[in-house]
Amino acid sequence: MKIKTMAAAVAALGLTMQVGAAAADEGMWTFDNFPSALVKQKYGLNIDQAWLDHVRGGTARIPGCSASIVSGQSLVLTNYHCVATCVQNLSTAGKDYLKDGYAVGLADERKCPGMWLEVLQSITDVTGQVKAAGAGKTGAAYVHALDEAAGAAEKEGCAGKTGFHCQVIDFYGGGQYKLYTFRRYDDVRLVFAPEFKTGFFGGDPDNFNFPRYNLDFGMVRVYDNGKPLVSPGHLRWNAAPPKVGEPIFVVGNPGSTQRLESIAQLETQRDFTLPLSVARTSERRGRIIRFSEESPENARVAQDVLEFLENGLKVQTGRMNALHDNAFFASKVAQENELRAKVRADAKLSAEIGDPWADMAKAQAAYRDLYLNYSLLDSGAGGQSALFGYARTLVRAAQARAKPAGERGPEFAEARLAQMERGLLAPRPVEAGLEQLNLEFWLSKTRESLGADDPGTKLVLGRDSPEHLSQALVAGSKLADPAERKRLWDGGLQAIETSNDPMIKFVLALEPTAQAIRNQWREQVTGPTTSAETRIAQARFAVYGDKIYPDATFSPRITYGAIEGWMERGQPVNPITTYAGLFDRATGQPPFDLPDSWFKAKPKLNLATAFNFSGTLDITGGNSGSPTLNGKGEVVGAVFDGNIHSIGGDYGYNPADNRSVTVTAAAIQEALDKVYGRGDLVKELNSK
Repeated sequence: MKIKTMAAAVAALGLTMQVGAAAADEGMWTFDNFPSALVKQKYGLNIDQAWLDHVRGGTARIPGCSASIVSGQSLVLTNYHCVATCVQNLSTAGKDYLKDGYAVGLADERKCPGMWLEVLQSITDVTGQVKAAGAGKTGAAYVHALDEAAGAAEKEGCAGKTGFHCQVIDFYGGGQYKLYTFRRYDDVRLVFAPEFKTGFFGGDPDNFNFPRYNLDFGMVRVYDNGKPLVSPGHLRWNAAPPKVGEPIFVVGNPGSTQRLESIAQLETQRDFTLPLSVARTSERRGRIIRFSEESPENARVAQDVLEFLENGLKVQTGRMNALHDNAFFASKVAQENELRAKVRADAKLSAEIGDPWADMAKAQAAYRDLYLNYSLLDSGAGGQSALFGYARTLVRAAQARAKPAGERGPEFAEARLAQMERGLLAPRPVEAGLEQLNLEFWLSKTRESLGADDPGTKLVLGRDSPEHLSQALVAGSKLADPAERKRLWDGGLQAIETSNDPMIKFVLALEPTAQAIRNQWREQVTGPTTSAETRIAQARFAVYGDKIYPDATFSPRITYGAIEGWMERGQPVNPITTYAGLFDRATGQPPFDLPDSWFKAKPKLNLATAFNFSGTLDITGGNSGSPTLNGKGEVVGAVFDGNIHSIGGDYGYNPADNRSVTVTAAAIQEALDKVYGRGDLVKELNSK
């Protein structure tokens, strides 16, 4: 990883997105604050409100990813890895769609369990009413007041609206609060996915690297009242060859960045949270690999999980390395010191905000003290167990629904309960072997981290072992059956409290301790942190104005750039790969082996077709599946990755070598037509 080169360049630039208007092609901009003038100055493009409204209406948010609507019948383009869970859920031991791919006609499109799609309709500033609710409060009371105000704004925003989702999102660490209103669809059906070998060609070795030859795309369709949704405002398809230097845009939902966080917060990540995450992810990856090697069926059900873990491990390691780079970290310290000096020089501002950096340092000390208990017994309890997650949702929802609406807390408001129920009852398959592995790992880490004599360890394990208890909980639970989950949901608190399901009883026993830990976390960590972040944001606005973009929050953003390579160890990297390069890269050995169908189709393929390209687009996790657009707002591909240098972009953007990676519309269309025989989809993509 070329972290030192990135750090030197970023240090020289002074990380301008923190202290003024963003430089280069940097920025994950909101739709109500897009720097059209900068784009006009650099690329000569007129990005007006009509352009922004059109691309906003044609892009979408799906679970963990982004997407675009690319036909009048709501055909949706995203990444293969964004639909891989759906592909896995629709597969069986007798029909492995991950291995064979999924390509069906319109009449056979099948619903993806639990998948939804949201399109942003409007943005409303509610900063005043949310901040007013927290005035004069501290700790958990402060957090609760903000949550209540946000929940009230969401309820009011979606009052009388069916099929909408209202969400209050905080920006600039609580400096702004905006009400985002989405049109939501819960009937999303799988249309097409290539084979795993094609959709993840190159595997983990190629991940976050370039050149790439990855056909990382998948297609779903939105249905409304049982029929494909008519979508006249969809984005147009353009499979023309990409050109070096061509201006491009990405519209999607970047997950999270920490570019505006304080040094105290970054030190906590560098020295505590990230090392712990890397160690746990590495061990869990090893257990999943061992599980996969036990049988072909285990390998099938764990394939998507393993890909996710390997990707996460690279991200965590890259972030940790970035924060350990001395030059890079020194540039962050210099930025914070500059802001603090400007605040001290303004007596009025200094009196208004106090010393939020000192308050943040205290909150981070509490973070380290409480994190293990909080992560193991509350926020991360159950590991990745679906059965535990079902049980906790059922228990907490039943307890909340037994209270008057005003006493439930915003997370259990009626609108959110309806969405929670849909997710809970979605018919996803539950793999017993993976369930036991996940629970066993969590229980063993709890005992290892807290100690055998800790009250939390004794609460979850008693006198049992992680191996035996996980087996008993999985074998005895009936929560894998959606009908049983519905029975318990409909039965309310009485059904929960009288249930003999071992997982329900286990969660009920844990819940009082989890609730106490959660309250303690809000009092000593969340509350003080949010208060400090809000005052730091106030200082930043006062000193630098609002010509900066907020950190990513898995909310709709737009970024701009160009198709460009970079210099790697003194050599230029060509930004565009081709089909010819794909076949040269195919060795026949995993992970560089292609399905036989590709070699059969090779004589028909145009080997000069552009496959993947790199660009200067500023993206992060959550942008996966985002449409890459040209200056006309036409879809020229789907972004699916960044290069290795982009991982450090979590903390600062470096224009020298931070690059996004896109699978081209040309490559997608060529494959659909000549490899998979889906001329019908090609016709649909190119119809007006």
